[in-house]
Amino acid sequence: MKSLVIWAVILISVLAYLNLKNTRKVSLVYFADLHGHFEEHPELFWSDKDSSKTELEVAGGVARLKHVLNDLRLNESVLFMDAGDTIQGSAEVALTSGEVAIPILNALNIDLAIPGNWEVVYGTKKFKEIASAVNFPFIASNIKEESTGELLFPPYMIKEVNGIRLGILGFTDPDVPVRQPPSFSYGFKYLGDEVLQGYIDELKKIKKVDVVVLLTHIGLPKAVHLAGKLKDVDVLLSSDTHERTYEPVIINNTWVVEPGAFGSFLGKLDLEINHWGELKKKWSLIELRSSLYLEETKMKELVAKVIAPLKEALEKPIGETAVDLVRYNVIETSLDAVLADALKDATKTEIALSNGFRFAYPLVKGQIIEKDLWSIYPINTHIKTGQITGKQLKDFYEKEIENVFSENPEKLFGGWLPRPSGISFDFKVNNPPLNRIVKMEINGKPIQLEKLYTLTTCQREGDPDSTMCRIPNAINTKILDFDAHEAVRRYLKKNWPLKSPDLERIRALDLPDTVRSQYYRK
Repeated sequence: MKSLVIWAVILISVLAYLNLKNTRKVSLVYFADLHGHFEEHPELFWSDKDSSKTELEVAGGVARLKHVLNDLRLNESVLFMDAGDTIQGSAEVALTSGEVAIPILNALNIDLAIPGNWEVVYGTKKFKEIASAVNFPFIASNIKEESTGELLFPPYMIKEVNGIRLGILGFTDPDVPVRQPPSFSYGFKYLGDEVLQGYIDELKKIKKVDVVVLLTHIGLPKAVHLAGKLKDVDVLLSSDTHERTYEPVIINNTWVVEPGAFGSFLGKLDLEINHWGELKKKWSLIELRSSLYLEETKMKELVAKVIAPLKEALEKPIGETAVDLVRYNVIETSLDAVLADALKDATKTEIALSNGFRFAYPLVKGQIIEKDLWSIYPINTHIKTGQITGKQLKDFYEKEIENVFSENPEKLFGGWLPRPSGISFDFKVNNPPLNRIVKMEINGKPIQLEKLYTLTTCQREGDPDSTMCRIPNAINTKILDFDAHEAVRRYLKKNWPLKSPDLERIRALDLPDTVRSQYYRK
Protein backbone atom coordinates (compact mmCIF):
# COMPACT_ATOMS: atom_id res chain seq x y z
CA MET A 1 0.00 0.00 0.00
CA LYS A 2 2.83 2.34 0.92
CA SER A 3 4.52 1.71 -2.43
CA LEU A 4 1.31 2.54 -4.29
CA VAL A 5 1.10 5.89 -2.51
CA ILE A 6 4.73 6.60 -3.38
CA TRP A 7 4.15 5.74 -7.02
CA ALA A 8 0.99 7.91 -7.09
CA VAL A 9 2.95 10.86 -5.70
CA ILE A 10 5.67 10.32 -8.26
CA LEU A 11 3.14 10.12 -11.10
CA ILE A 12 1.38 13.31 -9.97
CA SER A 13 4.74 15.09 -9.71
CA VAL A 14 5.78 13.94 -13.19
CA LEU A 15 2.47 15.06 -14.70
CA ALA A 16 2.71 18.41 -12.93
CA TYR A 17 6.27 18.82 -14.20
CA LEU A 18 5.28 17.96 -17.77
CA ASN A 19 2.35 20.35 -17.61
CA LEU A 20 4.52 23.17 -16.25
CA LYS A 21 7.28 22.47 -18.75
CA ASN A 22 4.91 22.46 -21.70
CA THR A 23 2.78 25.43 -20.69
CA ARG A 24 2.84 28.21 -23.28
CA LYS A 25 1.93 31.80 -22.47
CA VAL A 26 1.31 35.01 -24.40
CA SER A 27 -0.08 38.42 -23.44
CA LEU A 28 -2.36 40.26 -25.86
CA VAL A 29 -1.77 43.93 -25.09
CA TYR A 30 -3.68 46.67 -26.87
CA PHE A 31 -4.86 50.26 -26.79
CA ALA A 32 -7.84 51.82 -28.50
CA ASP A 33 -9.29 55.22 -29.32
CA LEU A 34 -6.09 57.18 -28.71
CA HIS A 35 -7.59 60.06 -30.72
CA GLY A 36 -4.23 61.71 -31.31
CA HIS A 37 -3.50 62.39 -27.63
CA PHE A 38 0.22 61.71 -27.48
CA GLU A 39 1.05 63.72 -24.35
CA GLU A 40 -0.05 63.13 -20.77
CA HIS A 41 -3.28 64.90 -19.83
CA PRO A 42 -5.92 65.22 -17.10
CA GLU A 43 -8.08 62.10 -16.81
CA LEU A 44 -11.20 61.29 -14.84
CA PHE A 45 -11.22 57.91 -13.13
CA TRP A 46 -14.26 56.40 -11.49
CA SER A 47 -15.03 53.26 -9.58
CA ASP A 48 -16.28 50.40 -11.70
CA LYS A 49 -18.72 49.76 -8.85
CA ASP A 50 -19.95 53.35 -8.44
CA SER A 51 -19.34 55.74 -11.33
CA SER A 52 -20.33 58.77 -9.24
CA LYS A 53 -17.12 58.42 -7.19
CA THR A 54 -14.41 60.08 -9.25
CA GLU A 55 -10.75 61.05 -9.14
CA LEU A 56 -9.03 63.56 -11.42
CA GLU A 57 -5.38 62.77 -12.15
CA VAL A 58 -2.80 63.32 -14.87
CA ALA A 59 -2.48 60.16 -16.94
CA GLY A 60 -1.79 58.72 -20.36
CA GLY A 61 0.63 59.85 -23.00
CA VAL A 62 2.48 57.49 -25.31
CA ALA A 63 5.70 57.93 -23.30
CA ARG A 64 3.98 56.44 -20.24
CA LEU A 65 2.38 53.76 -22.40
CA LYS A 66 5.81 52.87 -23.84
CA HIS A 67 7.35 52.63 -20.37
CA VAL A 68 4.73 50.11 -19.26
CA LEU A 69 4.98 48.23 -22.53
CA ASN A 70 8.76 47.95 -22.22
CA ASP A 71 8.39 46.43 -18.75
CA LEU A 72 5.85 43.92 -20.03
CA ARG A 73 8.07 42.91 -22.93
CA LEU A 74 11.00 42.29 -20.58
CA ASN A 75 9.10 39.66 -18.65
CA GLU A 76 6.47 38.27 -21.02
CA SER A 77 5.79 37.27 -24.61
CA VAL A 78 3.67 40.14 -25.93
CA LEU A 79 1.55 40.77 -29.02
CA PHE A 80 0.86 44.52 -29.12
CA MET A 81 -2.08 45.92 -31.10
CA ASP A 82 -3.85 49.19 -31.95
CA ALA A 83 -7.65 48.94 -32.22
CA GLY A 84 -8.31 52.14 -34.15
CA ASP A 85 -9.40 55.80 -33.93
CA THR A 86 -5.77 56.78 -33.51
CA ILE A 87 -5.10 59.63 -35.97
CA GLN A 88 -8.05 61.93 -35.21
CA GLY A 89 -9.22 63.86 -32.18
CA SER A 90 -6.47 66.35 -31.31
CA ALA A 91 -5.01 69.54 -32.76
CA GLU A 92 -1.72 67.86 -33.60
CA VAL A 93 -3.28 65.28 -35.90
CA ALA A 94 -5.94 67.60 -37.30
CA LEU A 95 -3.46 70.28 -38.38
CA THR A 96 -1.16 67.74 -40.06
CA SER A 97 -3.85 65.47 -41.54
CA GLY A 98 -2.61 62.69 -39.30
CA GLU A 99 1.01 62.75 -40.45
CA VAL A 100 2.38 63.81 -37.07
CA ALA A 101 1.29 60.39 -35.77
CA ILE A 102 3.55 58.40 -38.12
CA PRO A 103 6.92 58.67 -36.32
CA ILE A 104 5.25 58.35 -32.92
CA LEU A 105 3.35 55.18 -33.83
CA ASN A 106 6.43 53.70 -35.50
CA ALA A 107 8.37 54.15 -32.25
CA LEU A 108 5.81 52.11 -30.32
CA ASN A 109 6.69 48.87 -32.16
CA ILE A 110 3.08 47.92 -32.80
CA ASP A 111 2.55 44.41 -34.18
CA LEU A 112 -0.70 45.11 -36.05
CA ALA A 113 -3.69 47.45 -36.17
CA ILE A 114 -7.23 47.81 -37.41
CA PRO A 115 -8.75 51.06 -38.73
CA GLY A 116 -11.42 52.78 -36.65
CA ASN A 117 -14.37 54.78 -37.91
CA TRP A 118 -12.35 58.04 -37.78
CA GLU A 119 -9.29 56.84 -39.69
CA VAL A 120 -10.86 58.18 -42.91
CA VAL A 121 -11.33 61.69 -41.53
CA TYR A 122 -8.75 63.13 -43.95
CA GLY A 123 -10.06 61.13 -46.90
CA THR A 124 -9.36 57.61 -48.10
CA LYS A 125 -6.31 58.59 -50.13
CA LYS A 126 -4.64 60.13 -47.09
CA PHE A 127 -5.46 57.16 -44.90
CA LYS A 128 -3.89 54.78 -47.40
CA GLU A 129 -0.77 56.96 -47.46
CA ILE A 130 -0.51 56.83 -43.67
CA ALA A 131 -1.16 53.08 -43.62
CA SER A 132 1.73 52.65 -46.06
CA ALA A 133 4.03 54.90 -44.01
CA VAL A 134 3.71 53.14 -40.65
CA ASN A 135 5.88 50.11 -39.88
CA PHE A 136 3.09 47.76 -38.88
CA PRO A 137 0.32 46.12 -40.94
CA PHE A 138 -3.40 46.83 -40.89
CA ILE A 139 -6.00 44.09 -41.08
CA ALA A 140 -9.73 44.43 -41.84
CA SER A 141 -12.11 41.82 -43.15
CA ASN A 142 -14.86 44.23 -44.19
CA ILE A 143 -13.40 47.17 -46.17
CA LYS A 144 -13.18 46.90 -49.94
CA GLU A 145 -11.95 49.26 -52.63
CA GLU A 146 -15.06 50.16 -54.63
CA SER A 147 -13.05 50.52 -57.82
CA THR A 148 -11.65 46.96 -57.71
CA GLY A 149 -13.85 45.04 -55.29
CA GLU A 150 -10.69 43.87 -53.53
CA LEU A 151 -10.17 43.97 -49.77
CA LEU A 152 -8.23 47.04 -48.69
CA PHE A 153 -6.20 45.03 -46.16
CA PRO A 154 -5.73 41.33 -45.39
CA PRO A 155 -8.70 40.08 -43.35
CA TYR A 156 -6.54 38.40 -40.73
CA MET A 157 -3.00 37.72 -39.64
CA ILE A 158 -1.49 34.60 -38.09
CA LYS A 159 1.17 35.21 -35.45
CA GLU A 160 3.05 32.53 -33.55
CA VAL A 161 4.21 33.83 -30.19
CA ASN A 162 5.94 31.59 -27.64
CA GLY A 163 4.65 28.52 -29.39
CA ILE A 164 1.03 29.70 -29.47
CA ARG A 165 -0.46 30.05 -32.94
CA LEU A 166 -2.74 33.09 -32.91
CA GLY A 167 -5.23 33.97 -35.62
CA ILE A 168 -6.16 37.67 -35.37
CA LEU A 169 -9.17 38.69 -37.46
CA GLY A 170 -9.92 42.39 -37.99
CA PHE A 171 -13.40 43.93 -38.21
CA THR A 172 -14.28 47.64 -38.18
CA ASP A 173 -17.49 49.63 -38.03
CA PRO A 174 -19.61 49.00 -41.14
CA ASP A 175 -21.61 52.20 -40.48
CA VAL A 176 -18.73 54.56 -41.33
CA PRO A 177 -20.34 55.98 -44.52
CA VAL A 178 -23.35 57.09 -42.45
CA ARG A 179 -21.75 57.94 -39.10
CA GLN A 180 -19.14 60.19 -40.67
CA PRO A 181 -19.72 62.76 -43.40
CA PRO A 182 -20.10 60.69 -46.60
CA SER A 183 -17.14 62.34 -48.31
CA PHE A 184 -14.70 60.93 -45.73
CA SER A 185 -14.98 57.32 -46.90
CA TYR A 186 -15.50 57.97 -50.62
CA GLY A 187 -14.10 54.99 -52.55
CA PHE A 188 -14.45 52.45 -49.75
CA LYS A 189 -17.21 49.87 -49.40
CA TYR A 190 -17.97 48.54 -45.92
CA LEU A 191 -19.35 45.03 -45.33
CA GLY A 192 -21.30 43.67 -42.37
CA ASP A 193 -20.53 40.92 -39.87
CA GLU A 194 -21.78 38.24 -42.27
CA VAL A 195 -18.19 38.02 -43.54
CA LEU A 196 -16.75 36.86 -40.22
CA GLN A 197 -17.75 33.25 -39.63
CA GLY A 198 -16.17 32.05 -42.86
CA TYR A 199 -12.82 33.56 -41.87
CA ILE A 200 -13.12 32.13 -38.36
CA ASP A 201 -13.74 28.66 -39.78
CA GLU A 202 -10.76 29.09 -42.09
CA LEU A 203 -8.48 30.06 -39.21
CA LYS A 204 -9.67 27.25 -36.98
CA LYS A 205 -10.11 24.36 -39.37
CA ILE A 206 -7.67 25.05 -42.21
CA LYS A 207 -4.97 27.25 -40.68
CA LYS A 208 -5.14 25.25 -37.42
CA VAL A 209 -4.59 28.20 -35.08
CA ASP A 210 -4.65 27.59 -31.33
CA VAL A 211 -6.53 30.78 -30.51
CA VAL A 212 -8.96 32.89 -32.57
CA VAL A 213 -8.80 36.59 -31.65
CA LEU A 214 -11.40 38.95 -33.14
CA LEU A 215 -10.11 42.55 -33.01
CA THR A 216 -13.06 44.88 -33.55
CA HIS A 217 -13.97 48.55 -33.72
CA ILE A 218 -17.75 48.42 -33.26
CA GLY A 219 -18.25 49.27 -29.58
CA LEU A 220 -18.81 47.08 -26.54
CA PRO A 221 -22.59 46.52 -26.79
CA LYS A 222 -22.31 45.38 -30.41
CA ALA A 223 -19.21 43.33 -29.63
CA VAL A 224 -21.01 41.44 -26.86
CA HIS A 225 -23.93 40.81 -29.21
CA LEU A 226 -21.54 39.63 -31.93
CA ALA A 227 -19.89 37.20 -29.52
CA GLY A 228 -23.24 35.49 -29.12
CA LYS A 229 -23.68 35.11 -32.89
CA LEU A 230 -20.28 33.66 -33.79
CA LYS A 231 -18.73 30.28 -33.09
CA ASP A 232 -15.15 29.43 -32.14
CA VAL A 233 -14.03 32.93 -31.13
CA ASP A 234 -11.84 32.68 -28.03
CA VAL A 235 -11.25 36.39 -27.47
CA LEU A 236 -13.09 39.47 -28.77
CA LEU A 237 -11.06 42.65 -28.29
CA SER A 238 -13.45 45.59 -28.58
CA SER A 239 -13.01 49.32 -29.12
CA ASP A 240 -14.92 52.44 -30.29
CA THR A 241 -17.22 53.18 -27.32
CA HIS A 242 -14.32 53.99 -24.94
CA GLU A 243 -15.69 51.51 -22.40
CA ARG A 244 -13.51 50.54 -19.46
CA THR A 245 -14.05 46.84 -18.78
CA TYR A 246 -12.42 45.97 -15.47
CA GLU A 247 -13.88 42.48 -15.75
CA PRO A 248 -14.41 40.56 -19.01
CA VAL A 249 -17.89 40.07 -20.40
CA ILE A 250 -18.14 36.32 -21.00
CA ILE A 251 -20.54 35.07 -23.68
CA ASN A 252 -20.43 31.29 -24.00
CA ASN A 253 -16.66 30.73 -24.10
CA THR A 254 -15.79 34.11 -25.65
CA TRP A 255 -14.22 36.82 -23.51
CA VAL A 256 -15.17 40.38 -24.58
CA VAL A 257 -13.12 43.33 -23.30
CA GLU A 258 -12.51 47.01 -24.08
CA PRO A 259 -9.58 49.16 -22.85
CA GLY A 260 -10.82 52.74 -22.38
CA ALA A 261 -9.48 55.61 -24.45
CA PHE A 262 -7.01 58.49 -24.95
CA GLY A 263 -3.96 56.42 -24.03
CA SER A 264 -5.06 56.51 -20.39
CA PHE A 265 -5.29 52.71 -20.29
CA LEU A 266 -3.74 49.55 -21.65
CA GLY A 267 -5.68 46.34 -21.99
CA LYS A 268 -3.82 43.11 -21.18
CA LEU A 269 -5.29 39.67 -21.81
CA ASP A 270 -3.04 36.80 -20.72
CA LEU A 271 -3.46 33.49 -22.52
CA GLU A 272 -2.04 30.21 -21.27
CA ILE A 273 -2.21 26.81 -22.96
CA ASN A 274 -1.16 23.89 -20.78
CA HIS A 275 0.22 20.43 -21.61
CA TRP A 276 -3.28 19.11 -22.31
CA GLY A 277 -4.20 21.99 -24.66
CA GLU A 278 -6.51 23.75 -22.20
CA LEU A 279 -6.78 27.52 -22.72
CA LYS A 280 -6.83 29.79 -19.68
CA LYS A 281 -7.41 33.56 -19.78
CA LYS A 282 -6.81 36.49 -17.46
CA TRP A 283 -7.77 40.12 -18.12
CA SER A 284 -6.25 43.28 -16.64
CA LEU A 285 -7.16 46.90 -17.37
CA ILE A 286 -4.02 48.91 -16.62
CA GLU A 287 -4.66 52.52 -15.56
CA LEU A 288 -1.77 54.63 -16.83
CA ARG A 289 -1.82 57.11 -13.95
CA SER A 290 1.14 59.41 -13.41
CA SER A 291 1.20 58.34 -9.76
CA LEU A 292 1.77 54.71 -10.80
CA TYR A 293 4.01 54.81 -13.88
CA LEU A 294 6.87 56.90 -15.24
CA GLU A 295 7.26 58.10 -18.82
CA GLU A 296 9.92 56.68 -21.10
CA THR A 297 12.45 59.46 -21.77
CA LYS A 298 13.18 58.70 -25.44
CA MET A 299 9.51 58.56 -26.37
CA LYS A 300 8.77 61.76 -24.46
CA GLU A 301 11.59 63.51 -26.32
CA LEU A 302 10.35 62.19 -29.67
CA VAL A 303 6.82 63.47 -29.07
CA ALA A 304 8.15 66.88 -28.03
CA LYS A 305 10.29 67.08 -31.17
CA VAL A 306 7.51 66.03 -33.53
CA ILE A 307 4.91 68.47 -32.21
CA ALA A 308 7.36 71.36 -31.59
CA PRO A 309 6.46 73.22 -34.83
CA LEU A 310 2.82 73.38 -33.67
CA LYS A 311 3.46 74.32 -30.07
CA GLU A 312 3.38 78.12 -30.28
CA ALA A 313 0.07 78.29 -32.14
CA LEU A 314 -1.57 75.65 -29.97
CA GLU A 315 -0.64 77.26 -26.66
CA LYS A 316 -2.33 80.59 -27.50
CA PRO A 317 -4.82 81.48 -24.70
CA ILE A 318 -8.44 81.77 -25.83
CA GLY A 319 -10.32 81.77 -22.53
CA GLU A 320 -10.54 80.70 -18.93
CA THR A 321 -12.84 78.40 -17.02
CA ALA A 322 -13.65 78.66 -13.33
CA VAL A 323 -14.86 75.05 -13.25
CA ASP A 324 -13.76 71.66 -14.53
CA LEU A 325 -15.53 70.77 -17.78
CA VAL A 326 -16.06 67.06 -18.38
CA ARG A 327 -17.54 65.01 -21.22
CA TYR A 328 -17.96 61.58 -19.60
CA ASN A 329 -21.75 61.26 -19.62
CA VAL A 330 -23.92 59.62 -22.26
CA ILE A 331 -26.86 61.98 -21.78
CA GLU A 332 -25.46 65.46 -21.17
CA THR A 333 -22.18 67.03 -20.08
CA SER A 334 -20.88 70.36 -18.84
CA LEU A 335 -18.37 70.55 -21.68
CA ASP A 336 -20.97 70.02 -24.39
CA ALA A 337 -23.43 72.42 -22.81
CA VAL A 338 -20.82 75.15 -23.30
CA LEU A 339 -20.31 74.19 -26.95
CA ALA A 340 -24.04 74.17 -27.72
CA ASP A 341 -24.49 77.51 -25.93
CA ALA A 342 -21.63 78.97 -27.98
CA LEU A 343 -23.30 77.96 -31.25
CA LYS A 344 -26.64 79.41 -30.16
CA ASP A 345 -25.06 82.63 -28.96
CA ALA A 346 -23.14 83.06 -32.22
CA THR A 347 -26.26 83.01 -34.41
CA LYS A 348 -29.07 84.05 -32.02
CA THR A 349 -31.27 81.17 -33.20
CA GLU A 350 -33.84 79.68 -30.84
CA ILE A 351 -31.99 76.39 -30.50
CA ALA A 352 -28.61 74.86 -31.30
CA LEU A 353 -27.23 71.33 -31.43
CA SER A 354 -23.72 70.05 -30.87
CA ASN A 355 -22.69 66.53 -31.83
CA GLY A 356 -22.65 63.78 -29.20
CA PHE A 357 -18.89 63.30 -29.26
CA ARG A 358 -17.39 60.73 -26.91
CA PHE A 359 -13.85 61.98 -27.11
CA ALA A 360 -12.05 64.70 -25.14
CA TYR A 361 -10.45 64.23 -21.76
CA PRO A 362 -11.44 66.70 -18.99
CA LEU A 363 -10.74 70.40 -19.32
CA VAL A 364 -9.62 71.44 -15.82
CA LYS A 365 -10.28 74.88 -14.37
CA GLY A 366 -7.82 77.52 -15.45
CA GLN A 367 -6.61 78.78 -18.80
CA ILE A 368 -8.12 77.44 -22.01
CA ILE A 369 -5.75 77.32 -24.99
CA GLU A 370 -6.14 76.70 -28.69
CA LYS A 371 -5.10 73.07 -28.30
CA ASP A 372 -8.03 72.47 -25.92
CA LEU A 373 -10.44 73.80 -28.52
CA TRP A 374 -9.31 71.15 -31.02
CA SER A 375 -9.61 68.45 -28.39
CA ILE A 376 -13.18 69.27 -27.46
CA TYR A 377 -14.27 70.11 -31.02
CA PRO A 378 -12.00 68.04 -33.30
CA ILE A 379 -14.10 68.35 -36.45
CA ASN A 380 -14.14 72.02 -37.30
CA THR A 381 -16.82 72.89 -39.82
CA HIS A 382 -18.75 75.98 -40.81
CA ILE A 383 -21.91 76.96 -38.96
CA LYS A 384 -25.25 76.20 -40.56
CA THR A 385 -28.61 77.73 -39.72
CA GLY A 386 -32.10 76.86 -40.86
CA GLN A 387 -35.64 76.11 -39.76
CA ILE A 388 -37.34 72.90 -38.70
CA THR A 389 -40.72 72.13 -37.16
CA GLY A 390 -41.22 71.06 -33.58
CA LYS A 391 -42.29 67.64 -34.88
CA GLN A 392 -39.04 67.26 -36.84
CA LEU A 393 -37.07 68.11 -33.73
CA LYS A 394 -39.00 65.71 -31.50
CA ASP A 395 -38.79 62.92 -34.09
CA PHE A 396 -35.03 63.53 -34.39
CA TYR A 397 -34.46 63.11 -30.67
CA GLU A 398 -36.70 60.05 -30.48
CA LYS A 399 -34.53 58.46 -33.14
CA GLU A 400 -31.31 59.55 -31.42
CA ILE A 401 -32.47 58.04 -28.11
CA GLU A 402 -33.04 54.77 -29.93
CA ASN A 403 -29.60 55.06 -31.55
CA VAL A 404 -27.99 55.38 -28.12
CA PHE A 405 -30.17 53.21 -25.88
CA SER A 406 -31.80 50.58 -28.10
CA GLU A 407 -32.26 47.20 -26.44
CA ASN A 408 -31.27 45.69 -29.78
CA PRO A 409 -27.49 46.17 -30.10
CA GLU A 410 -27.71 45.99 -33.89
CA LYS A 411 -29.73 49.24 -33.83
CA LEU A 412 -27.15 51.16 -31.82
CA PHE A 413 -25.59 53.87 -33.94
CA GLY A 414 -23.12 56.74 -33.63
CA GLY A 415 -21.95 58.40 -30.43
CA TRP A 416 -23.88 59.78 -27.49
CA LEU A 417 -26.97 61.99 -27.49
CA PRO A 418 -26.63 65.27 -29.44
CA ARG A 419 -26.21 68.14 -26.99
CA PRO A 420 -28.79 70.96 -27.11
CA SER A 421 -29.04 74.60 -26.20
CA GLY A 422 -32.54 76.05 -25.94
CA ILE A 423 -34.10 72.59 -25.66
CA SER A 424 -35.00 70.60 -22.57
CA PHE A 425 -36.81 67.29 -22.34
CA ASP A 426 -37.53 64.32 -20.10
CA PHE A 427 -37.58 60.78 -21.43
CA LYS A 428 -37.89 57.20 -20.25
CA VAL A 429 -35.47 54.65 -21.67
CA ASN A 430 -37.84 51.81 -20.86
CA ASN A 431 -40.71 53.25 -22.87
CA PRO A 432 -41.27 51.75 -26.34
CA PRO A 433 -38.89 52.92 -29.08
CA LEU A 434 -39.80 56.28 -30.64
CA ASN A 435 -42.21 56.95 -27.75
CA ARG A 436 -39.75 57.77 -24.99
CA ILE A 437 -40.01 61.57 -24.69
CA VAL A 438 -42.61 62.51 -22.07
CA LYS A 439 -42.04 66.27 -21.94
CA MET A 440 -40.21 68.68 -24.25
CA GLU A 441 -39.75 72.44 -24.04
CA ILE A 442 -38.13 75.09 -26.22
CA ASN A 443 -36.63 77.89 -24.13
CA GLY A 444 -38.93 77.05 -21.24
CA LYS A 445 -42.17 76.79 -23.25
CA PRO A 446 -43.95 73.57 -24.35
CA ILE A 447 -42.91 72.52 -27.83
CA GLN A 448 -45.39 73.23 -30.64
CA LEU A 449 -45.17 70.45 -33.18
CA GLU A 450 -46.29 72.53 -36.16
CA LYS A 451 -44.26 75.63 -35.32
CA LEU A 452 -41.07 76.45 -37.21
CA TYR A 453 -38.02 76.94 -34.99
CA THR A 454 -34.68 78.46 -35.96
CA LEU A 455 -31.78 76.07 -35.50
CA THR A 456 -27.98 76.19 -35.53
CA THR A 457 -25.82 73.15 -36.23
CA CYS A 458 -22.49 72.40 -37.86
CA GLN A 459 -22.26 71.62 -41.56
CA ARG A 460 -21.36 68.02 -42.42
CA GLU A 461 -19.38 67.76 -45.61
CA GLY A 462 -21.34 65.85 -48.25
CA ASP A 463 -24.77 66.33 -46.67
CA PRO A 464 -27.62 67.84 -48.75
CA ASP A 465 -28.31 71.54 -48.17
CA SER A 466 -31.58 70.61 -46.47
CA THR A 467 -29.96 68.32 -43.85
CA MET A 468 -28.93 69.73 -40.47
CA CYS A 469 -27.16 67.46 -38.01
CA ARG A 470 -28.83 64.40 -39.57
CA ILE A 471 -32.21 66.18 -39.52
CA PRO A 472 -33.54 66.06 -43.10
CA ASN A 473 -35.87 68.49 -44.85
CA ALA A 474 -34.90 71.69 -43.06
CA ILE A 475 -35.84 74.91 -44.85
CA ASN A 476 -34.16 78.30 -45.32
CA THR A 477 -30.75 76.79 -44.59
CA LYS A 478 -27.67 78.94 -44.76
CA ILE A 479 -23.97 78.22 -44.29
CA LEU A 480 -22.31 81.10 -42.45
CA ASP A 481 -18.85 82.52 -43.05
CA PHE A 482 -17.36 81.37 -39.72
CA ASP A 483 -16.76 77.97 -38.18
CA ALA A 484 -17.54 76.20 -34.92
CA HIS A 485 -14.15 77.03 -33.41
CA GLU A 486 -14.69 80.73 -34.00
CA ALA A 487 -18.11 80.49 -32.34
CA VAL A 488 -16.49 79.02 -29.23
CA ARG A 489 -13.68 81.60 -29.22
CA ARG A 490 -16.23 84.43 -29.31
CA TYR A 491 -18.25 82.83 -26.54
CA LEU A 492 -15.20 82.36 -24.30
CA LYS A 493 -14.19 85.98 -24.85
CA LYS A 494 -17.65 87.17 -23.78
CA ASN A 495 -17.79 84.80 -20.81
CA TRP A 496 -14.35 85.17 -19.18
CA PRO A 497 -13.97 83.32 -16.87
CA LEU A 498 -16.44 80.62 -17.82
CA LYS A 499 -18.93 79.65 -15.12
CA SER A 500 -20.63 76.28 -14.74
CA PRO A 501 -23.32 75.91 -17.45
CA ASP A 502 -26.87 75.04 -16.54
CA LEU A 503 -27.55 71.33 -16.90
CA GLU A 504 -30.59 69.05 -16.64
CA ARG A 505 -31.46 69.95 -20.20
CA ILE A 506 -31.98 66.25 -20.90
CA ARG A 507 -33.13 63.95 -18.12
CA ALA A 508 -33.68 60.20 -18.22
CA LEU A 509 -36.35 59.61 -15.60
CA ASP A 510 -35.57 55.90 -15.24
CA LEU A 511 -31.76 56.00 -15.25
CA PRO A 512 -29.21 57.15 -12.64
CA ASP A 513 -28.15 60.80 -12.70
CA THR A 514 -24.73 59.78 -14.05
CA VAL A 515 -24.63 57.43 -17.04
CA ARG A 516 -21.06 56.91 -18.19
CA SER A 517 -21.66 53.87 -20.38
CA GLN A 518 -24.10 52.60 -22.96
CA TYR A 519 -23.43 49.04 -21.83
CA TYR A 520 -23.09 49.40 -18.04
CA ARG A 521 -25.94 51.85 -17.71
CA LYS A 522 -28.20 50.14 -15.16
